[in-house]
Amino acid sequence: MKPAALVTGGNRGIGRGIVLALAQRGFDVVVNDLTRTDDTEATLASAQRHGANAAFVPGDIADIGAHHALVEAVFAAFGRLDCLVNNAGVQVKVRGDMLDVTPESFDRLVGVNLRGTFFLTQAIVKRMLWQPPAEHPRSIITISSVNAVVASVNRAEYCISKSGLTMMTKLFSARLAQAGICCYEIRPGLIHTDMTAPVRERYDQMIAEGVSPIRRWGQPEDIGRAVAMLAAGELSFSTGEAVHVDGGLNLRLL
Repeated sequence: MKPAALVTGGNRGIGRGIVLALAQRGFDVVVNDLTRTDDTEATLASAQRHGANAAFVPGDIADIGAHHALVEAVFAAFGRLDCLVNNAGVQVKVRGDMLDVTPESFDRLVGVNLRGTFFLTQAIVKRMLWQPPAEHPRSIITISSVNAVVASVNRAEYCISKSGLTMMTKLFSARLAQAGICCYEIRPGLIHTDMTAPVRERYDQMIAEGVSPIRRWGQPEDIGRAVAMLAAGELSFSTGEAVHVDGGLNLRLL
């Protein structure tokens, strides 16, 4: 039986890059997003062209009351789940002075990026622990950001939500190691997606000026390859680790 993975926020962008990389590595994939759109159809079709069985399960990860139904639908798709990729997340609606952050913006970012991700992971893990012993490596892979450790004062609530995912990953890794489930965090840098489109020109200049040693935009497939490597068990003696996929943006240079 092929391993199965769930990718939240999988319709497009980084999510699509992850879905396709997992399909290429032999996974069947459940794509989750808010609604089924033309982007969904394109992602599912691409995964199928790579030999994967692909299914779509709609759902808002911030809606904790709907998690039970979402989880049951995910496990019903292929009868089991071997990898959860926590990719769904939102960016700030307005970049600006952190002294102007509103409770509404803060609650939205934390509600989706951290609270929703934590409780969905909790629900998925409980269900994973019921299933028969795995033939394949099992993993929880959470997409955070370089902003888990790099401060952007114009997006304070985003940084706070992502930094929480770092500790979440460590906690789940400690809790699940004996069950054979490894947990990892991936910290993307500047990735060329719709989310970064509003600041594309500014980041183009920063990249050209050497904000990261590798002077190019990251692409969704860069993140996808890292996820597929971890999901395939290629770092099976590691857990709780953060993998930077950021062109070296995290490096301290003198």
